[in-house]
Amino acid sequence: MSDVDHTQPEGGAPNPTSKMARRRARELALQGVYQWLLSGNSTNTVQRHLESETENLDRIDRELFVTLLRGAAGGADELRGDFEPLLSRPLAELSPIEHAILLLGSYELRHNIETPYRVVINEAIELAKGYGGTDGHKFVNGVLDRLAGRIRPEEVEAARAKRG
Repeated sequence: MSDVDHTQPEGGAPNPTSKMARRRARELALQGVYQWLLSGNSTNTVQRHLESETENLDRIDRELFVTLLRGAAGGADELRGDFEPLLSRPLAELSPIEHAILLLGSYELRHNIETPYRVVINEAIELAKGYGGTDGHKFVNGVLDRLAGRIRPEEVEAARAKRG
């Protein structure tokens, strides 16, 4: 699933694979991972709760939402192992929002290879700006940018070479 924008189908119904539908999926996944971190509930329970409480669920890329929620929560230990060495403070000192965003961003960098790394980072920055603390987006940007260099070195190097 790439982040290339798709046109709206005939009849004006929302396209669940549009850029906005993917952004909403990431926002809902953030809410889910945040809820999972704080409550300790299963991802099934969190998913059911969010889906029952979310208006206009048909405007969300549900496949991306479920993939991100289950992937970030289910692979949390491995994902933390990826980004924890890059943190400037102990993991326990992260806000739950920063923690959730880093889990989601790390998951996408590692497993959603078809989504360009810059898109993953930019989406994480937007989540941090919208839901995190004052400078949380700068912190998230720094961690995920370094992580992208480790997980996707060829893609990062090619992008840097292209910029000159």
